[in-house]
Amino acid sequence: MVVPGRGKSIGFFISLGVGLISVIILLYVGWFFFGWRHGILLFLGALLVAMLISGIVLNTFFLVREIRKNEQQDAFINAVTHELKTPVASIRLYLETLQTRAVDETKRKDFYRIMLEDSDRLLETIEQILRTGRIGHSGRKPTLSRIDLGGLVEECVNRARTLYALSAESLSYQPGSPMTILADMDEVRAAVSNLIDNAVKYSGLNVRVSVEIAAADEKHVAVRVRDQGPGIPQTELKAIFKRFYRARGPAAPRVPGTGLGLYIVRSVAKRHGGRAWAESEGPGRGSTFVLQLPIAR
Repeated sequence: MVVPGRGKSIGFFISLGVGLISVIILLYVGWFFFGWRHGILLFLGALLVAMLISGIVLNTFFLVREIRKNEQQDAFINAVTHELKTPVASIRLYLETLQTRAVDETKRKDFYRIMLEDSDRLLETIEQILRTGRIGHSGRKPTLSRIDLGGLVEECVNRARTLYALSAESLSYQPGSPMTILADMDEVRAAVSNLIDNAVKYSGLNVRVSVEIAAADEKHVAVRVRDQGPGIPQTELKAIFKRFYRARGPAAPRVPGTGLGLYIVRSVAKRHGGRAWAESEGPGRGSTFVLQLPIAR
């Protein structure tokens, strides 16, 4: 589905391409019938043809980019719709069951637990979307404070263990030496949580994720999240940090999400003067995601 605004944008590029091609055809027809053979006209004609060809190439490039952007936005809308609709439908179902049927205390507690989990999932999706807007707003600066990075990462690890019911062996943590950073606590917490959540989700049933903190150099500290999941092709190591991008191909499992998690990670890193990147030896070889931030002085 393409919304009217995006349809007009694509239509503009198509019309421009058709117009440029028509001008080239008319130019050559005129050249043939009127015998433009004078040197000055030949030079100007060749220059015009070169400009027209360059215009067609640029127009094609922007048209392809616009189409890909539309596809990614449509995929994002579908993913968000699913992520919002699924927990709401689940909560409604359990509420209707509690309202219309006699349920014993044990099942009632299970229903409440499931509804709370669905509520958390719903709130997390909404927060991801709102956070993307806040981080993407160039006029808003991060609220900086001195943060014990080790304590913050440990908090994120414990949250993931509880959320996904994982043991310390499935999700291990190596704190390293104490490190203090000057950063926005909410943004860094969101970035680290997204890295851990992604690693767990893409690991499938056999979760083996390790999180560690270590000094990258004298000025930077790195948070590394390693998994033994499906791995990432070399051609997609940079693309996965783009907004709305979802990994593709037979090796990539279908994992629920909005395609905003890694975009948030990279945006947080840039806003704090750091970097974020991914490492993988290829499909089936696992992945390592690195969030590098400046050490507070």
